Amino acid sequence: MAQIVLERLRRRFGDAIRETHSELGNDTAVVDGQRLVEIAEFLRDDRELLFDMPIDCTAVDWLGKREPRFEVVYHVYSTKRRHRLRLKVGVSEADPTTPALTPVWRGMDWHEREAWDLYGIRFVGHPNLKRILMYEEFVGHPLRKDYPIDRRQPLIEMRKVAQVPTQRHPPAELLNKP
Repeated sequence: MAQIVLERLRRRFGDAIRETHSELGNDTAVVDGQRLVEIAEFLRDDRELLFDMPIDCTAVDWLGKREPRFEVVYHVYSTKRRHRLRLKVGVSEADPTTPALTPVWRGMDWHEREAWDLYGIRFVGHPNLKRILMYEEFVGHPLRKDYPIDRRQPLIEMRKVAQVPTQRHPPAELLNKP
């Protein structure tokens, strides 16, 4: 079904679409990272496509198997046209950065933060790129294939945590506090 999407992308962006394929109903476009935001905006705004639902963003570490080492993988969906698409962008180990798609689809916010936290890929233009799963003092990115499995992390002091009362509208001073 989304072959239509792949065709429109190839026609509109030419060489910026490095590769496309469809396997088991999963239509994929490998795109040039320099034009990622422009491609995402086209997918969102084009009347025939209307990709309005970001599903996921993650990364793959291809250490020792291919270059570039990392690949950022986005899954997006059009609720109106019922198209699914996987976007992939290669990211080098020397400069692990790619443009953020959070400004295009607000729902990518936490997914990009998770990929930053676990793989160390920086999303340029992200409004709040900080750790989401690991604590701030954590050293490294644990889903990288070269992360030492027996690594010790720095000890930190226990922090006070405010208990939020179980009520429908807790007082503002108790929300979003450590």
